[in-house]
Amino acid sequence: MSENVFIYIAVMAGVTYFIRLLPFTLIRKEITNVYIKSFLYYVPFVTLSVMTFPAILEDTAGIWSGLAGFVTAVAFAFFGKSLIWVSISACAAVFITELIIY
Repeated sequence: MSENVFIYIAVMAGVTYFIRLLPFTLIRKEITNVYIKSFLYYVPFVTLSVMTFPAILEDTAGIWSGLAGFVTAVAFAFFGKSLIWVSISACAAVFITELIIY
């Protein structure tokens, strides 16, 4: 195995550790700014959405089946269905769309 791979892994580990350590060393007081607190509150949700949405569209046989599953999941979630029903309905929508189109 190439020696460069270990260097790459070490650099990635260092950068990841630095990014996680930096807020602990720079911010010692409690954050009182309302805007910063609301921004930090929504960061996990936005990050999860940004990682999940492309996978929804790309991990199916085609973009249309992924879009059908996404729209179905959003509709079921909007009407207050539980997570299991949202998941089952989205999977069923993808399955049916792929049977019809592909």
